[in-house]
Amino acid sequence: MRIIAGEYRSRKIETRAGNQTRPTLDKVREAVFSSLGGMFDGGTVLDLYAGSGANGLEALSRGYDYAVFADISKDAINVIRKNIESLRCKEKTKVLHMPDKKALSLLKMEGICFDLVYLDPPYAGQRNNEILEYLQENNMITDCGVVVIESAKEDEFKKEFGSLKPYKEATYGITRITYYRNEVEG
Repeated sequence: MRIIAGEYRSRKIETRAGNQTRPTLDKVREAVFSSLGGMFDGGTVLDLYAGSGANGLEALSRGYDYAVFADISKDAINVIRKNIESLRCKEKTKVLHMPDKKALSLLKMEGICFDLVYLDPPYAGQRNNEILEYLQENNMITDCGVVVIESAKEDEFKKEFGSLKPYKEATYGITRITYYRNEVEG
């Protein structure tokens, strides 16, 4: 697996051994970031269910200022830390070894809002509707911020979560990518 574009372009990153994770394919990650605009001028990203950290690291490489990685797996956290060390970007990151809701609660208490949230939970155990509701109800997405959900193509989500509204969907094999934008009125 590698970083596709930006500052860390073509740099290899580690993934967890075995079948405990399902890393986002390079072609899917490339399509997602291209559809988001390719390169960015700052911002904060949350890579929830981070696995190898590839999505958050790709965002940093393409111009985001800061990335938060959260995963419940100790092995995943170790891989994320190795990848951060390899790319020498520790000062731009926060790594949380805890369950999704605990991580979100901590980030809410710290007052962190995100320009991009990438949700890539295990397909079998996804709670995307619940996580989207939490993010929206707690104002954790900036105005015009985006949530990207990577899921099984048969998964269904609510049409909107308050100001979070779906605006795009794409399918790649067994994977569906759903995009929500925070459309704050006013």
